[in-house]
Amino acid sequence: MEILNYFKALSDFTRIRVLNILLNHELNVNEIVYLMDMSQPRISRHLKILTDAGLLECRRDGKSSFYLVPAKGPGREIIEAIQYLMEDEPLLKQDLACAENLVLARKERSVQFFDHIASRWDLLKREILGDFDLNEAVIQATPPSDVVVDLGCGTGELVEKLQYIAGRVIGVDSSSKMIELARKRVYPDREKVDLRLGELEHLPLKNEEADCAVVSMVLHHVATPDRFVSEVSRVIKNNGALVIADFDKHHDESLRQTYGDRWLGFSKDEILGFLGPNGFTMIEDRSFKIEKNLTLNLYRSVLSADY
Repeated sequence: MEILNYFKALSDFTRIRVLNILLNHELNVNEIVYLMDMSQPRISRHLKILTDAGLLECRRDGKSSFYLVPAKGPGREIIEAIQYLMEDEPLLKQDLACAENLVLARKERSVQFFDHIASRWDLLKREILGDFDLNEAVIQATPPSDVVVDLGCGTGELVEKLQYIAGRVIGVDSSSKMIELARKRVYPDREKVDLRLGELEHLPLKNEEADCAVVSMVLHHVATPDRFVSEVSRVIKNNGALVIADFDKHHDESLRQTYGDRWLGFSKDEILGFLGPNGFTMIEDRSFKIEKNLTLNLYRSVLSADY
């Protein structure tokens, strides 16, 4: 009986602790090992039992494995049915507090990384892009709009060009050093450009503030791409466009260290998996060969008026 598989998987306190954490955060194996203070083989065994029962999903990315609770399906329904039983357990609350601290520390390390390399960022990008003019390709895919937001604007290279096809451009980045360099590049035209410091998964934008959003070589840095795309759907108007430029799926682990990448690119199916549930319909996709045997994909989608 299927119900026995669920109950067997749940009949261990460590697995309950892991499940409670992953209901709130997507983590890799090393992060779970750290939080549980247990050996990796032991944690891997618990993760396998929960995954085999359909209570967890594993997302593999290069040599890394990330675990999370399914967004939908029978496993999700079982977890939601028993979730109230976990809410008042002191140890489970403590686990969530530790997990939150871990996620915050990860974000701080990422911000520090980009602050550190901000002055070299344009050069590092060219090592990957070679002669390919990514900004021009993005501009061609971006419809003229009253307000365009460049999410993860970096040093403002793209913001500078977006001014010519938009009435107003908003640039957002989580690195204060990047924003500082962007201001030097695009100001003094302050009436057309608004640069904001803020997290990409909690955008400093009002609901439906923009007509179009551009996400160029940023998605592979975001910890939770699906939640990020959900935030994008909040800040752009119905029938607004979303342009995403990012690596195709690859296996070059060196990009994590050199460029701070969290994800090794995305397949088209993965991108569709981020877009569809958040109200977007893909209307165009193109591919370009760049340096290091990598492929860059460019997607244009539209937010449904009914979403």
